[in-house]
Amino acid sequence: MLGFGTLARKVFGTPNDRKVKATRPLIEKINALEPDFEKLSDAGLIEKTEELKKRVAEGESLDAVLPEAFANCREAAKRALGLRAFDVQLMGGIFLHQGNIAEMKTGEGKTLVATFPAYLNALTGKGVHIVTVNDYLARRDAEWMGKVYAALGLETGVVVPQQPDDEKRAAYQADITYATNNELGFDYLRDNMKAELKDMAQRGHHFAIVDEVDSILIDEARTPLIISGPAQDRSELYVAIDAFIPEIQDDHFTLDEKQRNVTFTDEGNEWLEEQLHERGILPEGQSLYEPESTTVVHHVNQALRAHKLFQRDKDYIVRPATNPMGQSLGYDEVVLIDEFTGRMMAGRRLSDGLHQAIEAKESCKIQPENVTLAQVTFQNYFRLYDKLAGMTGTASTEAEEFQTIYGLGVVEVPTNRPIARKDDDDAVYRTAQEKYDAIVETIKEAHEKGQPTLVGTTSIEKSEFLSQMLTKAGITHNVLNARQHDKEAQIVADAGKLGAVTIATNMAGRGTDIKLGGNVDFKIMEAIEASPDTDPEEIRKRIEAEHAADEEKVKKAGGLFVLATERHESRRIDNQLRGRSGRQGDPGRSAFFLSLEDDLMRIFGSERLDKVLSTLGMKEGEAIVHPWVNKSLERAQAKVEGRNFDIRKQLLKFDDVMNEQRKVIFAQRREIMEAQDLSEIVADMRHEVIADLVDQYMPPKTYADQWDTDGLHDACMEYLMVDVPVADWAAEEGVDDEEITERLEDTSDKMMAEKAAAFGADTMRQIEKQVLLQTIDGKWREHLLTLEHLRSVVGFRGYAQRDPLNEYKTEAFQLFESMLDSLRLEVTQKLSQIRPLTEEEQQEMIQQLAAQQAAQQAALDEATEASEARTIAELENGFDENDPATWGNPGRNEPCPCGSGKKFKHCHGRLT
Repeated sequence: MLGFGTLARKVFGTPNDRKVKATRPLIEKINALEPDFEKLSDAGLIEKTEELKKRVAEGESLDAVLPEAFANCREAAKRALGLRAFDVQLMGGIFLHQGNIAEMKTGEGKTLVATFPAYLNALTGKGVHIVTVNDYLARRDAEWMGKVYAALGLETGVVVPQQPDDEKRAAYQADITYATNNELGFDYLRDNMKAELKDMAQRGHHFAIVDEVDSILIDEARTPLIISGPAQDRSELYVAIDAFIPEIQDDHFTLDEKQRNVTFTDEGNEWLEEQLHERGILPEGQSLYEPESTTVVHHVNQALRAHKLFQRDKDYIVRPATNPMGQSLGYDEVVLIDEFTGRMMAGRRLSDGLHQAIEAKESCKIQPENVTLAQVTFQNYFRLYDKLAGMTGTASTEAEEFQTIYGLGVVEVPTNRPIARKDDDDAVYRTAQEKYDAIVETIKEAHEKGQPTLVGTTSIEKSEFLSQMLTKAGITHNVLNARQHDKEAQIVADAGKLGAVTIATNMAGRGTDIKLGGNVDFKIMEAIEASPDTDPEEIRKRIEAEHAADEEKVKKAGGLFVLATERHESRRIDNQLRGRSGRQGDPGRSAFFLSLEDDLMRIFGSERLDKVLSTLGMKEGEAIVHPWVNKSLERAQAKVEGRNFDIRKQLLKFDDVMNEQRKVIFAQRREIMEAQDLSEIVADMRHEVIADLVDQYMPPKTYADQWDTDGLHDACMEYLMVDVPVADWAAEEGVDDEEITERLEDTSDKMMAEKAAAFGADTMRQIEKQVLLQTIDGKWREHLLTLEHLRSVVGFRGYAQRDPLNEYKTEAFQLFESMLDSLRLEVTQKLSQIRPLTEEEQQEMIQQLAAQQAAQQAALDEATEASEARTIAELENGFDENDPATWGNPGRNEPCPCGSGKKFKHCHGRLT
């Protein structure tokens, strides 16, 4: 008997079916317009854009012009790229325009889909941001789809790291801007640290389309974007602590892999205290539990986490450090690996000294710790947009989170052709070795019949272990992990070739389709580069004919075989890997090989399964394969996903408190930058400071003999730079605190007016603006640090039956109010203290600057002469840049003779 839910779905269709059905009339309208747009000239497409812009400016809604805009965009793509969008691609574009996430399977052409809503929304003239997961895709998509926008008369910009400011500003001024999520977030923070409006890059947040939306808005949203500055150097302490952490015994700590947490036991604390005293890190007689030991305890805990929770080649890799030009810096660095995509996160560092603890563990150069100058989470950055949309192949498992946090609905777009992929049930083995043996055997079988195989692993270490096994078995293969990051597109392009075997770590070809028979465009480009004199059209025809034959052979062999070596914590990542196979109705197969020793199985209840397998009397090398196993694993994954969502939701609640304050501060900064005259704001601040001082030293409802007139006089001297006879005023008949407040305001206003006249009104306005901005920035930095400290301790309030979040909200608000009070006081004090320089002081400053410049020039001349003299000596004495014995005696600050471009003291003259 059918349940009510099943019956209702059979009669009315699912909510998703109804949404899909609702777009059909619109798609029919777009298709009906196609013949009219085909008749337009190239110039006619651009004229149509201008007409649509005008209509939107005059008040016509975007929904009203959607059929014409989509038809115009489809025609432009046909002419510029030779691609005609399918109906399902138009459908995806409609859902994106409506502010949804369009879930489209791999190979359905998401990159082209984004052009439709981007073009439509760009008609408003407010700019559209298309967000990608890495710089390569931002550049590729901007260049590729830029041809479509150019055919429509729109400008395309691309934002990448280390871009000159003027280029970046121009990219944001374009109608459609491609950028990574990191760069957009960092630019938002940088803009809100600028001192001039003209230096700001972004021009508002109108509409964003996020590609791989699950990766960006969920996986990467755990870590906030932070702009930091260097703090006090504590590298010696990290090294000293790291020297004894490896000696720690198993009974000294407890490790919780589920929560990714590690703590010292009581025995561990005793051993620790002994070690710290022995090595002089903790003063004799001082215990670990005293407030003075907080810093040391923090560092020791981070060292323990670095050793027990973070694994080399899984969570991070160690590689030679290079500058932006790719030149070696002469030392190794620790680079984090994104646990979801397997890519290196260059420039991203763990906070709270954890990154330094890992550097000490790996004997790398310890970079100084940083203090936060500005920060924002991806959740709060992307919620700035008036409208947000996203695309991915896998979002339905996280639909609740998208709806709760971003207000985004998830709509599954049907595929253009039915999926022909065969998904095997999971095969579970007792041990990892049995599993790997079975994997190698299965790869061998597929390889022998010419079926291309994509093998998914969860860490670099495992991918390299499997690579060694395949090499032993004599199977030719490619390995794609964070070490081969730069070759990613090429390796993925070859992954669909006949008999190809590719091992990929967590990053199964995102952004580049795996096409059966190999990527024809890559083959053509390679052939043209190899034979530059041959006609490119001839090469294209030859390669396309060869490719068609290869593709047919691969299809006969069964299409792409995706073989996963274990399940991830998230079903979505598994589905992404599985989705690499069976694109556009191609044949394909997917299989997951697991063992009871896998992380997910080991952490989430493998004991029961182990008992079941033992009871069944399974022989070595045998696997259990059953749909029930799949279901129980998916339930475990759903639990982990739910827990991770709760963690992110809780983190966001805390960040929302800071976000409200951030918005107030950033809005204030913008108002200050836009204002021409801040004298009123500054005067109001000064008057509030005076009112606060009078309240402090002459409290309301007190008698005159209780007033601290001397204290008020000193405070006026310190903060207002005015010497006033407060005691005499207070002694006058009938003078109350209000009268004294008015007199102080008049005196300070007069003094500031004289100062403005001495500087000149325009100069004074500039000074006020700079002092206000600098003080706001300084106070905000201090406030962020205070909030970080509050956040780290407020959790303990839970032990006193008090809600940590409410406590945090209350205290954060009080801290914000006191920050604003101290801001007023500091601005008033700074402006009161500045004065024009006398002629003598100006002359003295000019002389000092001239002396500094002369000294710099002399040092430069001396270095040039020494370099020239050494060059002559080198020529005479047979100098060899590869032989330090022929270098003579180079100066420590001179360029290194080896030709590295670095100073000698930082290169061959480095003290070890």
